Amino acid sequence: MRIDLHIHTDASDGQWSAAEVIHGAARGGLDVIAIADHDTTRSVEEARELGRDLDVQVIPAIEVSSTSESREIHVLGYFVDPDAPSLRDHESRACRLREDRMREMVARLVASGVDVTFEQVLEQAGGASSTVGRPHLARALVDQGYASSIPDAFNAHIGDHRPAFVPTGMMSPEEAVELVLAAGGIPMWAHPPGDLVDQLLPGMIRAGLGGMEVYRPTTRRNDILRLEGICRTSGLLMSGGSDWHTPLSGQALGDFFVTADEVEGLLAAGGL
Repeated sequence: MRIDLHIHTDASDGQWSAAEVIHGAARGGLDVIAIADHDTTRSVEEARELGRDLDVQVIPAIEVSSTSESREIHVLGYFVDPDAPSLRDHESRACRLREDRMREMVARLVASGVDVTFEQVLEQAGGASSTVGRPHLARALVDQGYASSIPDAFNAHIGDHRPAFVPTGMMSPEEAVELVLAAGGIPMWAHPPGDLVDQLLPGMIRAGLGGMEVYRPTTRRNDILRLEGICRTSGLLMSGGSDWHTPLSGQALGDFFVTADEVEGLLAAGGL
C-alpha cells in the first residue's frame, strides 16, 4: 500500500484543485492520501467523493498554523470532522491574519528594494486573499526575477528568519493541538524542526499531541532515526508525507510515499 499523508490543494497554498490532486494521486499509484491544507478543510469533501470513484482513499486532515518565538510550527490534524465549528471559526480568523501577514511581508520586500506587489502575489493565489501564503509570494518573486526558484526565494527572502519573514501569530503550538482535538482529530507535529523538538515536545504532549511527522522526502536518515526513537520512547504515533504543493517542484504525486507498516499506528487509531 502506497500512502502520502501530507498533500495541499489550491484551497490553501497548493497549485492544484482537489480534483487534479486526486487524479494525480491515482496516476502516481497512491492508495491512501490526506488532504492537509493550511487552516482549512474546504477541499476535503470534494476529494473524498472523487477518491471513491478512483480508488484513492482520502483521510480528512488539516495543517494548523502556529507560532513559537517567531518560528512557524505546524500541527497536522488527521481524521478531523471537516465541518467542526471549531475549524470553521479558525478558518475565518486565519483568512484575515493571512492577508494582513502577506501585506506586511510585501511591504518589507519593497522596503529592501524588491519590486513586488500584493496584487502580483494575489494573482499567484488565483485572486483569493483568503488562501494567500508564502509559496504564492515565492512564485511571484520568481516571476519578477528576484529568485531563480521557489527554494531560492525562501532561502534569500521569505524563509523563517529571512529579512521579509513575518510569523502568522495565530496561536501557540499547544492551542493548535487542542484545536485538532476539539475537531475530533489526531494531532501530529508536522516537519518538526530538529532544534526545537526537545524544547517544545513536552508541552505539546501535555496538550494532547498524538505524534510526529517522521517520514518526509527531505528528512535525512539520521533525523528519521532520531524521530522514530523519540516517538517510540514517548508513545507517539508516526506519520509521513510529501508535503506536496506543486508540480513545479519537480516531484510528482506518488514519487514519495510511506508504507502501511510505517504509519500503522496512526491508521489504526483512525479506524483504518
